[in-house]
Amino acid sequence: MTIIAMWSGPRNISTAMMYSFGNRADCTAWDEPFYAFSLVNHGNDHPMRDEIIAANESDWDALVAKCTKPSAKPVFYQKHMTHHMLPGFDRNWIHRVTNAFLIRSPERVLASYTRKWADVSLRDIGFVEQAEIFDAVVQKRGRAPPVIDADDVLKNPRGILSALCKACGIPFDEAMLKWPKGPKSFDGVWAPHWYNAVWDSTGFAPPVEKTVELPSSLMKIADEARGPYLRLKAHTLVGVGRQQAG
Repeated sequence: MTIIAMWSGPRNISTAMMYSFGNRADCTAWDEPFYAFSLVNHGNDHPMRDEIIAANESDWDALVAKCTKPSAKPVFYQKHMTHHMLPGFDRNWIHRVTNAFLIRSPERVLASYTRKWADVSLRDIGFVEQAEIFDAVVQKRGRAPPVIDADDVLKNPRGILSALCKACGIPFDEAMLKWPKGPKSFDGVWAPHWYNAVWDSTGFAPPVEKTVELPSSLMKIADEARGPYLRLKAHTLVGVGRQQAG
């Protein structure tokens, strides 16, 4: 049994990655387990806030118990948002699962996020929290966990996913490269607001190469997020099972 906690921020092909794993016959996928918990305990406003809280577990201990318990299938893939890990709550449960990290340049994250929700802060995109969780895993393991960059996945889905699977101790499955169009049974209740583009997809789309231009207010957030992003970027998987030096 392999429990994979994939840590990313929003607007980071994280749902496409969940669809990729969820299309494996041997995998159970779970969409943002701590979303309702974060809304209840942080009090921030989000699209469909009331519906999310009503439909999902928000108790920390209950969520941790489920995250660390084997699912009905051999692979249990959990799509986690790093900013849902609020300060003051014990994160040690992460050392009982296989952790992996999905990163994307802060400029692309912010451009995508603000097309859906204009109000954004550094905390909303989770770069600082992602680095904190990464550091905790490194300290416990004595080495870096697998890190993948969204642009690398889009350029070379087979190669990067093969490397990721190898690093997580599971075989690569061709089913990860394609999935059926439309909503999925494991989508969170918030999907109608955020997932229209991925619902229209059947696989990983080629990366957008054009330069992202942001207003100064968003560039300030991007600048603050760049340090944490580059720290993880130094450890990204390349090809099948190889890592960049750094």
